[in-house]
Amino acid sequence: MTEIPLHPAALPAAPSRIALLDMTLPEMEAFVRALGLPAYRARQIYDWIYKRFAADFAEMSDLPLALRTQLQAAAIIDPLRVATQVVSSAGDTLKVLFSLPDGQSIEAVLMLYDNRRTLCISSQAGCAMGCTFCATAQGGLARNLTSGEIIAQVLYFARYLANPAALPPTEVARPATVSNIVLMGMGEPLHNYSNVWAALRRLTDANAFGLGARHITLSTVGLVPQIDKMAAEDLQIGLAVSLHAPNDTLRTGLVPINRGYPVNELLDAVRRYIEQTHRRVTFEYALMRGINDTPALAEELAGKLRGLLCHVNLIPLNPIPDSPYQPSTSYDAENFASILREAGISTTIRLRRGIEINAGCGQLRRASKIST
Repeated sequence: MTEIPLHPAALPAAPSRIALLDMTLPEMEAFVRALGLPAYRARQIYDWIYKRFAADFAEMSDLPLALRTQLQAAAIIDPLRVATQVVSSAGDTLKVLFSLPDGQSIEAVLMLYDNRRTLCISSQAGCAMGCTFCATAQGGLARNLTSGEIIAQVLYFARYLANPAALPPTEVARPATVSNIVLMGMGEPLHNYSNVWAALRRLTDANAFGLGARHITLSTVGLVPQIDKMAAEDLQIGLAVSLHAPNDTLRTGLVPINRGYPVNELLDAVRRYIEQTHRRVTFEYALMRGINDTPALAEELAGKLRGLLCHVNLIPLNPIPDSPYQPSTSYDAENFASILREAGISTTIRLRRGIEINAGCGQLRRASKIST
């Protein structure tokens, strides 16, 4: 594990300054007009932020100096400040703990694969879902992130990948680009629906960040009304459901929201989603030793999922210190996967990344709070 010194970042937004990342292009045009500027300046600023990844107005070299000074006084681009960065010993995972202007903190992770540069980003500061094995849930929900705070995580790593000289060093040839985004960091994305979808629209807008919707996956513990709402959206964002158990008795103990949306009701919502979108759904299943990893539970899960257009992603748990929830053995994980595959269920075991740098959701934030 390598801990990196604090990286220079834009200062938190003062209350009187406008957060530009919260704006659509029409909203930015209205903003610049209110400053007495022509609307075309908004397009220039938008391009600098989303295409050239500018974090400071001083970088916008084709804008007059007087205009850059005016913008600096009126607005903020990047609301994030880097608190801690850690790189895995393999050099293939970079995790960042960001501080927000109000003192809250969030995590995001860059995972480097042969052909992919995948970001795992947060949608809330904390989480209200209360999953008993999750580090984020232990602190509860502080607040929703704004659309701009969600987007800022992506732009931070886009800036890093685009700059061969940016610290810290990792095992990736740069310049490179973000290829995939997963909303699997801190928080429940569907609990912050409007801000998450506002962010997704700008991240996929060809005039903004321009990443294809099929390269983005949203993970939920199973908020049924919001899954139905997501099915009606026009963006082809992937859906992943954090299942972790095939029956209500076990799942309610792991994922308390199951009391409101039990397993069969959740799976019915997934069926409706597949019927409406014709897209395959991923089920995430964190394997916990002696809790949800038995052959009997694998058989039960196979029975529940048989016939669904789905894929099961088995996840070796990134454990919290002193927690009763510990990762399954390799043998039990492979046996669980084999049972699902023999039943005709597409199944993989996720490659573990960054376990020694607290890469699991909420772990770096928790460790930071404990040490302070």
